[in-house]
Amino acid sequence: MNAKGTVFKYGDNVDTDVIIPARYLNSSDPAELATHCMEDIDKEFVRKVKKGDIIVANKNFGCGSSREHAPIAIKAAGVSCVIAETFARIFYRNAINIGLPIIECAEAAKEIADGDEVEINFDTGVITDITRGTTYTGQAFPAFMQKIIANEGLVNWINNGRP
Repeated sequence: MNAKGTVFKYGDNVDTDVIIPARYLNSSDPAELATHCMEDIDKEFVRKVKKGDIIVANKNFGCGSSREHAPIAIKAAGVSCVIAETFARIFYRNAINIGLPIIECAEAAKEIADGDEVEINFDTGVITDITRGTTYTGQAFPAFMQKIIANEGLVNWINNGRP
């Protein structure tokens, strides 16, 4: 399983309030949430993001409240993966539970730049910055997590008989 796209780069402590502002939490519709994804930190994100694009951030991505809306908004906006130095633990669990691939890799998070084209191999954890010609080794997903992601989330994986 691979992902390939253009990078949107952010810094430390990107919290769930800027990923999906609280004023939009009255909706649980993924498509509606996607229209407001990242708008308080990057007004152009929703207009520029294309299916398959990648978010790269530094430390503590997804900190703040434990709302599942945040990874849902990111995934529904078309983002294929989030790479960060570290993730808030509840965001990490919520992302995997809804089938959004996320990878921790400090070196990649620091060196990959906004606008770079990046490819990720989820089987090996290898992150390739095609623009710069560099590779990084991130944390590969265990087999069961790959199955959860391939099934678009934990509930689907369970409902599909855990194939």
